[in-house]
Amino acid sequence: MITLRRWWADAPATTLFTLTAVAVYVITALQSRSVMDNLPGSSLGAAWVLYGPEVAQGGLDRLRALGAVFLHIDLGHVAINCFMLMLIGREIEKFAGTALYSAAFLAGGIGASATVLWMAPYNPTAGASGALFALMVLLLGIARVRGNDLRAPLVLILMNVIYTFIAPSVSLWGHLGGLFAGLMMVWFFISSRPAVRWSGVLGVLVLSCVLVLLV
Repeated sequence: MITLRRWWADAPATTLFTLTAVAVYVITALQSRSVMDNLPGSSLGAAWVLYGPEVAQGGLDRLRALGAVFLHIDLGHVAINCFMLMLIGREIEKFAGTALYSAAFLAGGIGASATVLWMAPYNPTAGASGALFALMVLLLGIARVRGNDLRAPLVLILMNVIYTFIAPSVSLWGHLGGLFAGLMMVWFFISSRPAVRWSGVLGVLVLSCVLVLLV
């Protein structure tokens, strides 16, 4: 409890995003009665998984672009993504503040969803990986501003990109979409001027939402 309170004090949005992903996983696991294949048989999984033909119907199905960010396919999937989010997200949130960080997270996640819908609409997709790719790019930018060694964040991005191309189960376009969203945001995000930071992040967020609406 003490650790959770400390994390909440340092990074409330990161903690909230992580707890949301865990809660969604628990619900889908209970509904499907499976911890390792928790989407089949889950009504929440069926309603939130990102699938182009469903999103194209419009209405509340557009929200799949956001819901899918917090939806994961098994225990390992949610554990890895939540672990990465808590480590990376906390550093970025402490640098940028909760509001700007939250907008950047959503821009990365929805941007990844938009890319999937346009490039691979018939591949059902779920997970926070796209948002994490955007955050990894922002972490690299923060390291640059701080004058830190860039090798660690560069290796982190490189290893994840390599894994994206060799692992058959991951969403190629989801990861690349998140990476591209991060690249579009990073110059703005590390600016010393708040207006520049917000204009870049909100610009990517609005663009991502528009792309979803145009599907």
